[in-house]
Amino acid sequence: MSETDSARRLRSNFEPGSTRWAVRRAQWLAMGLSEEDLLKPKIAIVNSSSKLSVCYAHLDDICRVVERAIRAAGGVPFEIRTVAPSDFVTSAGRQARYLMPSRDLLVNDVEVQVEGAELDGMILLASCDKTTPGQLMAAGRLNVPAIVLPCGYQLGGDCAGRHVDIEEVYKSVGSLKAGDISLADLTAMTCHAIKGPGVCAGLATANTMHVLSEALGMALPRSAPIRAGSDALNASAERAGAAIVRLVEQDLRPRDILTPAAFRNAVRVAVATGCSVNCVRHLAAIAAEAEVAIDIVAEIEAVARLPQITTVRPNGPHRIEELDAAGGCLGVMRSLMPVLDTAALTVTGHPLAEQLAEAPAPDDSVIRPLDRPFRAEPGLTILRGSLAPDGAVAKLSAVPAEIRRFTGRARVFEDENRAIAALGTGAIVAGDVVVLRGLGPLGGPGTVFAASFMAALVGAGLGAGVAVVTDGELSGLNSGITIGQVMPEAAEGGPLGLVAEGDVIAIDLTDRSLDLQVDAATLAERRAAWQPPDHSHLRGWLGQYAQLVQPLAKGAVLGRPKTQR
Repeated sequence: MSETDSARRLRSNFEPGSTRWAVRRAQWLAMGLSEEDLLKPKIAIVNSSSKLSVCYAHLDDICRVVERAIRAAGGVPFEIRTVAPSDFVTSAGRQARYLMPSRDLLVNDVEVQVEGAELDGMILLASCDKTTPGQLMAAGRLNVPAIVLPCGYQLGGDCAGRHVDIEEVYKSVGSLKAGDISLADLTAMTCHAIKGPGVCAGLATANTMHVLSEALGMALPRSAPIRAGSDALNASAERAGAAIVRLVEQDLRPRDILTPAAFRNAVRVAVATGCSVNCVRHLAAIAAEAEVAIDIVAEIEAVARLPQITTVRPNGPHRIEELDAAGGCLGVMRSLMPVLDTAALTVTGHPLAEQLAEAPAPDDSVIRPLDRPFRAEPGLTILRGSLAPDGAVAKLSAVPAEIRRFTGRARVFEDENRAIAALGTGAIVAGDVVVLRGLGPLGGPGTVFAASFMAALVGAGLGAGVAVVTDGELSGLNSGITIGQVMPEAAEGGPLGLVAEGDVIAIDLTDRSLDLQVDAATLAERRAAWQPPDHSHLRGWLGQYAQLVQPLAKGAVLGRPKTQR
């Protein structure tokens, strides 16, 4: 295809003489673009840079690298900005209710700017927890050539002779409340926990979604995990800048890549590595936006015998930088090759099989082969039962190996702060099952953090003695007997909303069951008296979100407004 033919078919090149051609031409010439630039592929660099959080502090520098690479490859870069949610900063207001809705706000940010301008492709600078799934959702929705560029993890430091990172800070809040450390100790830890920009160390939600973007085929091989501020990240940015221009020329689109096979591959990576429980809702949301007919919960259940081949914190002793050095996502996929669909297409323009054939064998001290796993059970699994008829997510990799059955009396809270206060006064004791409910996407509205309670529980030394069952949002850093994403959520009328103080809840991680041991007649009485939450008084973004958010089982994406509850 000639250069003239290529330019003619770009959707960004409007009919000469038309109104939109004339006014945009005037705008862009005034910005310094040349006549030649006006005919080239026009690429959005989706940048969620922000000075609020260290997760995003380096994105402007990466953007400059990508800009230069796009120009060198024959494209024209346009930086656009989006909302920049940080789980440890944006969570301060309204008990973190803005976090989950920010994912979907980001999707709409991208749509407005890329579709509004009719740009030809986009590179998505992925950082904190909600940006990567939001960017993948936008790619699936818009279906213009796109590449995700994972922008790296932060490093921890040393404090009082031992390694400390954000996970240690997170857990140590509970240790402070339990009287095991002093405020001065915790303060010192905060001074050393983060050394440089990037997302949380460990296989928490941000690194999970970075890894899964590569597993889906939407990021270039050896993109994740990767250290922020490193030469490797700059090289990855250069590769992505060149590759996006090729994708536009080839007209290779996200829906060519985001196929059922790609999602099954991502599920296998998530299960075999013990990724964050939040990946379940995010993968479901990406599939929904890309209009891929796949049930992510059922796909996780289908690989219930897949073993765990990594033990990256909080699942075990290895740090995220060790997973990076051992081969990263590509190394994991090479070990999982017998159970992957290697015909799946990637943003390289080639099937997964080709990049796996070229990949070196991973370091098996960190990434084990399938026949010699770290643990015989999967890192993630789905529980079902009378308390979770549509499923709930358990991170087996973060549960002590000796605990596979747990039965206890329910302690019911609809506010995380009250649960943390009860923990501080000793009102929560070993043997309890803490129910944190009404905290899901609809109940919040906007998913409420339940993660801080779990971290405090572990810090107080009760991570192995108290179970937590919630429809709220957990962190990928959480460990302990934690059952998340209970579906349907309480605010949808799910059984979680019917639990009363003192009810017996039984968790069986071997049989994959989660049951409320209350007779049918009692539950029927409670259901008759149950009322859905009334959000009609809410204004602003959360009020709009309450009207639009769909069930958790569908990824909690936005849909048609609800006329009533």
